[in-house]
Amino acid sequence: MGKVIVGATVSLDGYVSGPGGAGMRHLFAWFEGGDVEVPSGNPGAPFMLTESDARYMRALNDGIGAYVIGRRMFDGVDGWGGTHPFHKPVVVVTHRVPEEWVAAHPGASVTFVTDGLVAALDQARALAGDLDVVVTPGSLTSQCLELGLLDEVSLDVVPVMLGGGVPFVQRLAAAPILLDGPTLVLPGKRVMHLRYTVRRPGAT
Repeated sequence: MGKVIVGATVSLDGYVSGPGGAGMRHLFAWFEGGDVEVPSGNPGAPFMLTESDARYMRALNDGIGAYVIGRRMFDGVDGWGGTHPFHKPVVVVTHRVPEEWVAAHPGASVTFVTDGLVAALDQARALAGDLDVVVTPGSLTSQCLELGLLDEVSLDVVPVMLGGGVPFVQRLAAAPILLDGPTLVLPGKRVMHLRYTVRRPGAT
């Protein structure tokens, strides 16, 4: 069975987007920082990365079997039209299944789970097989950390400060939570790729 990880591009002060969604151009500039083409979910708009960033992204994506996201993110991207940018199955944690969206996107690789995060993770693990499950940042990551369900943290840290917005991790009732590492330190073009292992609850 694969690991449960959280992966995100974050600002130096810990935000995945700025106030009102500002700053996204700066956060994701490294997706257009080179001349190595990496396919995305949009056939007409591949990522253009440096060689080192492309190797990193390919290795990361090869290890991912499914994503778990929240309803806010799903609505914000309209479910990527039914196809995740990296062509992976998606499990959405929600209170209500959007029946109209489901009817309009037959064959979409999206599963809606209405009975909580743990059930969503179980569904994602079944879809991922031996590969990793990635949880999106924010409230889902906070819940995973507090429940002791997260194995690794994978960060793409960008040299910009947004001063506010959506934090990588929301308030943690179980803080402090300790991590080991980094197990990966890889400089890219205007980005630093880092990976840490989350200590099990009770570890010292």
